[in-house]
Amino acid sequence: MQPEDTPLRIIVMGVSGSGKSTLAQGLSNSLQLRMKDGDELHLPESVEKMRAGIPLQDADRWPWLDRIADYLTETEETSAQHAGGIVACSALKRAYRDRIRRHAGAVVFLFLDGSPEVIRQRMQARVGHYMQAGLLDSQLQTLEKPTNDETDVITLQIDQSVAAILAQALEGLKASALKALL
Repeated sequence: MQPEDTPLRIIVMGVSGSGKSTLAQGLSNSLQLRMKDGDELHLPESVEKMRAGIPLQDADRWPWLDRIADYLTETEETSAQHAGGIVACSALKRAYRDRIRRHAGAVVFLFLDGSPEVIRQRMQARVGHYMQAGLLDSQLQTLEKPTNDETDVITLQIDQSVAAILAQALEGLKASALKALL
């Protein structure tokens, strides 16, 4: 999709319950890129806050966003893969996306957008996840949907099958890579 020496760095973004981890894993399998769920990069105290139903503040997120950018830019020494990868991460505010851009360079964001009702149902059906459905409202209030000037964002609607979303994501990434080469 991109020249061999250009790392493909992807953030699958959206509120909790939108399907970020599922899409990121599908992309990882399809593109043979390493993948990390951004939840794994939170500090333990941030996880405890969310487990207790306490929304995170920006001060909680800055180190997390830096670790996400670091993951995308590090080279995996144990394989032939070049730097790059996929991270499932909410990236709710423009400032969060800008911070990742500043630290990781060229990134493509895949924004999973959908109705609060569908997302709430998904969250309530999850078992064993620390992010409580009650925090969805705070995430929706925090969410700054990407604007047209964020040309590195591809918006995908979640009201369809995972296979359809994955196919659209792959087509969007292909078109994005082609635009970058022109």
